[in-house]
Amino acid sequence: MFSQKNLPENFYRPMLPVLLGVIAVALLAMSCGQTRFEFRSEPPRGTVSVSVSDPPSCRFPAGDFKSVFVSIRSVQANISSEEDAENWVELAPQLASNPVQVDLLAVGQNQCILRQLSQQVSIPVGDYQQIRLILVPNNPPAGMALPSPNACGTAGFNCAVLRDDSVRMLNLNSQDITGLKIPPGQIIGGPIRVEADRHVDINIDFNTCASIVRQGNGQFRLKPALTAGQVSQVTTGISGTVLDSATQQPIAGQVLVTVQQADPAGFGRIVMQTAADAGGGFNFCPLPTGTYDVVATAVDSAGNAYNATALLGVPAGTGGLRLPLVREAAGPATIAGVVTSRNSTGVSIDAALSAFQPVSVGGVTRFLNIPLLGDSTGLVATEATPATVVCPAGTFCAGYRLLVPASNPSLGTFAVGGTTFSTPAAGDVLYTVEARAFRPLSGGTPTCSPSTQRTDRDATDQPLKVTGGTTTTAKQLDFTGCQ
Repeated sequence: MFSQKNLPENFYRPMLPVLLGVIAVALLAMSCGQTRFEFRSEPPRGTVSVSVSDPPSCRFPAGDFKSVFVSIRSVQANISSEEDAENWVELAPQLASNPVQVDLLAVGQNQCILRQLSQQVSIPVGDYQQIRLILVPNNPPAGMALPSPNACGTAGFNCAVLRDDSVRMLNLNSQDITGLKIPPGQIIGGPIRVEADRHVDINIDFNTCASIVRQGNGQFRLKPALTAGQVSQVTTGISGTVLDSATQQPIAGQVLVTVQQADPAGFGRIVMQTAADAGGGFNFCPLPTGTYDVVATAVDSAGNAYNATALLGVPAGTGGLRLPLVREAAGPATIAGVVTSRNSTGVSIDAALSAFQPVSVGGVTRFLNIPLLGDSTGLVATEATPATVVCPAGTFCAGYRLLVPASNPSLGTFAVGGTTFSTPAAGDVLYTVEARAFRPLSGGTPTCSPSTQRTDRDATDQPLKVTGGTTTTAKQLDFTGCQ
């Protein structure tokens, strides 16, 4: 049995300073009118893991790029929704000393995840409203950790490999400081909630094919198109097959598929986009929990276009979908137009273009975001003297061309027992064109006032109506108050 009598004489001597300290604190507390001790712990924390994905739609031979490499040195999140927010939380601390270079167009056996960027990182609890990726500069300062090997060679640390195997630097500016931004509107399902002693898996989807700006001087730069969201530890997505409705066979040619969700105004916002494989198959994963609209279009190897087919209300985790596309009698229609930008004088912006078709769902008009076919210019940069158009006085401008189906969409609503698709409606085929303005080399910061312009009119101020194999000129989109 333990007995105080068995203790040596000097047993308490080492503890004397500690005991005196406790007594002193107690006396101080009582002198301040306090009669109890208060012990405080660190704020509660949860853990996160971060991955990056990109189901590509412009990978050679369907597109112009064989590889697109970015070098990531930090992934950060913020509870604030403000653009100039401070106090960013690091989600991948190991990248500071070991940055990773990711080929965003890599296609391997694991079709869901391109790269796991971090695992089980402890961060404060909260609702995180924005995320950013910070890249290694193409001309890094001395002492900065660098990825090795570097697939870009002498073209910096962020580059594109074209179909002719040439390597082109992707020009950056603030992306290596303020990061590639994923603002609140691009966090799928709303803010990412991190709770005490709970784990969250976050996936960042990088839509590479909508992120590369071809400048008039032949150079390339990034205008990032990213989304993020909380995903299940058991990877789930949406998969299926696109078929010719008449032959029930895969379509030989360019087959594009998107998953999208409608914004509050009813306009579809693309979450992911991919090209179907030779068998017509597509697979979107991982996807945050929720329901999505799946929209597909195609142009076959003979140049014939197919209508847009949309399957609405598909839950994440659904496989085995079949999307039948109706072949049109001619090639795709072309919508051509001009975007201008100015403040007191002309100023350059990046303009991301989309084409929407109106549909009626339950008596409510919604707008499907139609995947752009062929060599559409869905992302342009305004210039003082572009090669293809003449700018109105006092503006910078850019011309664009969007190749789209020349028929109305076929619609179906998801049902577990199977879906019946509507026949494309006869009559006028109407579109709305949208341009969204971003400050060049800003990592994706919107600019101009307002930063979004839309038109459903043509150059003669009539409804924007298209016909297969012909070009319709859309009403000019003018941005003002740009920075």
